[in-house]
Amino acid sequence: MCGIMGYVGPRAVAPLVLNGLQQLEYRGYDSAGMAVIGADGELHIRRAEGKLVNLRTVVEHSPVVGCVGVGHTRWATHGPPSERNAHPHISPDQEFAVVQNGIVENFAELRTRLRELGYAFASDTDTETIVHLLHYHYHNGSDADLEGAVRATLAELRGPSAVVVVSRAHPGQLIAARVGNAGGVAIGLGAGESMVASDLPAIVEHVREVVYLESGEFAVLTAAGVEFGNLAGDRYAKQPVTVDWSPEAVERGPYDHFMQKEIYEQAQSLTDTLRGRLDLAGATVRLEKLGLDRSQAAKLERVVITACGTSYYAGLLGKHYIERLARIPVEVDYAGEFRYRDPVLSPNTLVIAITQSGETADTLAAIEEAQRQDAHTLAIVNVVNSQAARLCAGVVPMQAGPEIGVASTKAFTSSLTCLLMVAVALGELRATLDDAQRTALVAEMGRLPGLAGGLLEEARKSGRYAQLAQTYARYHNFLYIGRGLHYAIAREGALKLKEISYIHAEGYPAGEMKHGPIALIEPNMPTVALCVQDRVYDKMLSQVQQVKARNGLVLAVGHADDALLAEMVDALLPVPRCNEFIMPILAVIPLQIFAYEMALQRGADVDQPRNLAKSVTVE
Repeated sequence: MCGIMGYVGPRAVAPLVLNGLQQLEYRGYDSAGMAVIGADGELHIRRAEGKLVNLRTVVEHSPVVGCVGVGHTRWATHGPPSERNAHPHISPDQEFAVVQNGIVENFAELRTRLRELGYAFASDTDTETIVHLLHYHYHNGSDADLEGAVRATLAELRGPSAVVVVSRAHPGQLIAARVGNAGGVAIGLGAGESMVASDLPAIVEHVREVVYLESGEFAVLTAAGVEFGNLAGDRYAKQPVTVDWSPEAVERGPYDHFMQKEIYEQAQSLTDTLRGRLDLAGATVRLEKLGLDRSQAAKLERVVITACGTSYYAGLLGKHYIERLARIPVEVDYAGEFRYRDPVLSPNTLVIAITQSGETADTLAAIEEAQRQDAHTLAIVNVVNSQAARLCAGVVPMQAGPEIGVASTKAFTSSLTCLLMVAVALGELRATLDDAQRTALVAEMGRLPGLAGGLLEEARKSGRYAQLAQTYARYHNFLYIGRGLHYAIAREGALKLKEISYIHAEGYPAGEMKHGPIALIEPNMPTVALCVQDRVYDKMLSQVQQVKARNGLVLAVGHADDALLAEMVDALLPVPRCNEFIMPILAVIPLQIFAYEMALQRGADVDQPRNLAKSVTVE
C-alpha cells in the first residue's frame, strides 16, 4: 500500500515524480504529494487530497522546479484522507521531508514523547512522528550526520516501514530505507541519475538495472550513484538485477481500463505462464525452482497453502489439485491468521505462499513463520525479484506480466495454472500420477491458452455481458454457488463483483444451501451458479432447481450446448468443454467480465475501487 517515487539527477524532478506516481496509483489514491529541493535550495511541498490528478492541478498552478525530490500516493491508515494527512510530512524548520509506506505501531507513545520535547503535530498520521524524530536525532546527534539520524530514527520504530528522506541540508541526495516487511523498495540505477520506487512500474520506463532493499537496509542515492548499507552502519555492494518488463506492459493501450486489458490478455498471460514449463512430447511439467527433490517430495506429510484475498481463493482450488494428483493432505490458511494461531509445522511440511506482488505483509510473515519451524517453503509469485521470491527456497513465477488493476484477474488464472503444474510435478515426484493421467493433463494444459482466447473472443463479439449488466446492475445482493473444484471459483466471482461494483455478494458451497443461505432466495436475490458438466453436475442442477422453485433468478456458467441447463436458467455464461482440472481456470473468466461490466453500468471506478489498494503491505 502507498506508492513512493523519488529521483536524483539532472532532469526536472516534478514531471518524473508525477508520472511515476501515476503508475503507482493502484497502491493508494486517498491523497498525494511531493517534496522537491528547489533551485533556491529550499524544500518545497505540494500536496492534495484525493487522486493524483488533484496534485497535478496543484503543481500546474504552483510549479516547483528542481532535480531532487520524492513523491507519495497514499492509502490512509492513521487519519482520514485529507491534505493535512497527505505525505510528505515536513519538519518544523522545513529542513526535512519524509514519505512512508508502512505503519508506526508505537506512534502514540512516540507522539507523546515528542510533544514533551516541544514538537507540534500538524496531521493525524503516524508518519509525522518519523520526521520529528529525524529532526530531533539530527540536531542532537554528532556532526549533523543525516545517515546516523535516519538509522537512530528507524531504530525507535516498531512495525514495518519503508521510508525515503529528503533534506535541504543535503540537497544532492535521497536516503531510502526498509524495516520489516513493508512494501518493496526498488532502487533504479541510471546513467548519471538514481531513482527509488515502491514498485517497478514507476521506473521501468527509465532504468533497466534495479537493486531491491531487504529489511534493515538503506540506500544513499545521488546522481553519481547509490551506496548501500545496513542500519548498523555497515556499507557494502549489492548486485543489481535486470528488469525484463517493457514500458508498454504497464500502459493501458487501446483499452478503457487496466482491468479490461488484463482480462482480455489472459490468452497471452496463460501462454507466458506455461512457456518453458510444458514438455508436450515428454508429457511432463518442468519447474526448475520447485525446491524439492524426489526424496524430499516423498517424505512430505502435508501441504499448507497460505495467501490473502484472491490468492487465498486460488489456494482453495490448489488444495483439490494437490490432494487429488499428489495425494498429500492440504490445508488452506488466510495468511493474516496463520502465524497468530501458533501453527504446527515440521520439516516434512511444504508451505506454499501465493502472492501476486510478493510484498503482501501477512504472507511474508507467514513465510517467516514457516522458515522458523524448518518447513519447506515455495512461493507462487508474479514479481520475480520480490521479497517472497527471495525468501522462499522454491519459486514458481506466474510470468503473467505486470497487473495494474486493483482487482486481480490474469494473476488469478496464472496462479491457478501454477498450482496445477505444482500438483502435477509433485504427483510425478511422488509417483502418484499414472502415465495416462499425466499425459492427458499436460496435453490439456497446452490447450488452455487457446481455449481462453476463444472464450474471450466470443465474449467480446457477443456483447452478452454488457447486456446482462444492464439487466442486473439494479440488484443489491448476489449469491454465488459452486461445488468441488468450482467452490473456489464461486468465492472469487463473488469477490470480483463486490470489490469493483460495490454490490454485496457471497460465495458459498452449493451443498450448504439448505443449511441457511436458501432462506435468502427471492426474486431480488440473483444466484450465480457454476454448472459445468463435471462429477457434481447433477447436484448443481438440483441446486438450480431449488432456487428456481423459490422464484430466484439464476445466471449459470455452463457449456453453450447444454440445452437442459439453458432452459432452466435465466442467463447462460458459456465456457468450452475441457478436462475437469482445466475447467475452473476458464470458468472464472465470465465472472470477471460480468463484474467488470456491472461496475461500468453502475458508474464505479473499475481500476481504483474505493478503499482498496493493489499491494497490501501493512497488516
